[in-house]
Amino acid sequence: MSATPIFSLPDAAAAAGMLTASGFDAGTARYGVDAYRLVYRTVDPFGRPTTASGLLAVPRGLDGRLRVVSFAHGTGAHKGDAPSMQQRGFLPAPAVTYASAGFAAVAPDYLGMGAGPGPHPWMDIPSETTASLDMLRAAREFAPTTGHRLDRDVMVTGFSQGASAALALGRALQSGQGHGFRLAALAPVSGAYDFSGAELPALLDGRLEPKSSVVYAAYLLVSFQRLHHIYDAPSQVFNAPYADTVEALFDSSHTGAEIMQGLPATLDQLLTPYGRELLTHPNRAFTAALRPLDQVCTNWTPRVPVRLYEAQNDEQAANTNTAHCATAMRRHGGTPETIDVGPVDYHGSRHLGSNVAATADIVRWFLALGDQRG
Repeated sequence: MSATPIFSLPDAAAAAGMLTASGFDAGTARYGVDAYRLVYRTVDPFGRPTTASGLLAVPRGLDGRLRVVSFAHGTGAHKGDAPSMQQRGFLPAPAVTYASAGFAAVAPDYLGMGAGPGPHPWMDIPSETTASLDMLRAAREFAPTTGHRLDRDVMVTGFSQGASAALALGRALQSGQGHGFRLAALAPVSGAYDFSGAELPALLDGRLEPKSSVVYAAYLLVSFQRLHHIYDAPSQVFNAPYADTVEALFDSSHTGAEIMQGLPATLDQLLTPYGRELLTHPNRAFTAALRPLDQVCTNWTPRVPVRLYEAQNDEQAANTNTAHCATAMRRHGGTPETIDVGPVDYHGSRHLGSNVAATADIVRWFLALGDQRG
């Protein structure tokens, strides 16, 4: 529908400078980068027409056909917490990493984020998949205006929330839903791939960072309530005074700081006994809603190279998620590698650090895979 230039990094030195300033490895920067916000047509969780936005980043000085990397970003709650809405920092840095290495980097903002309307349906796998597929199509249509065309093979990666989105996109591409695109490799990072069997138990048992657990529990309940009606009233699952305010906090217009300030320090302060029980033993509607999220690793076998990245003692995505995902894939004949990036931190977060460290490794792996393919 529209394409807006966001930023240009005129040469490799400028791209490397942006990555270094953002805390990312600049060792593979070989080109400058032109970045655009694309607004495109897609569908909402109910199949109705809507619009979404995303970031397309392409290398400067490398014309012609480009190999494609699709990167799905981690959790955000404000519309500005999206790759196409920022010019520097943690969110656009992975796309710049891939583009400056010579790839076309395609990064969907997801529904309700960036320039898209409405609240964001957090962790809704079906709409993350359609938004990601349609972002690839929009990028392919726009790319010739930049002097490029996109290769049909897509290397897929994503971080945190985006790790599950990446696996779902990979499954869709492999099954022939890619409108001419096909899956070439998978490299998700620090995902909650088994939300019911790994992430929620760790969250409820206190094995994860308490305030992050509060945010994720509230976000999940509010988001899934909008789509699936899993409780009758906020007061059924949230304690006072949060029952009166928590749903409004996740309207995509509140900042992360406002959400953190508006929520308590612990799950016991946030949740009623019924709310905790709902997360511990989901009712029928909640179980059905969680099923697509729980099946991103279990109901298909990737036929491409797969690496599952994690960091030691991740405080937000329980490491058991990665173990469960690898086991599920191997049980069905898959051969994923599990890559531990070690004890890495970014602004005090091991979880965020895993994205920085994994991006540096993944770009080199993707380059090597591309060289093998020729």
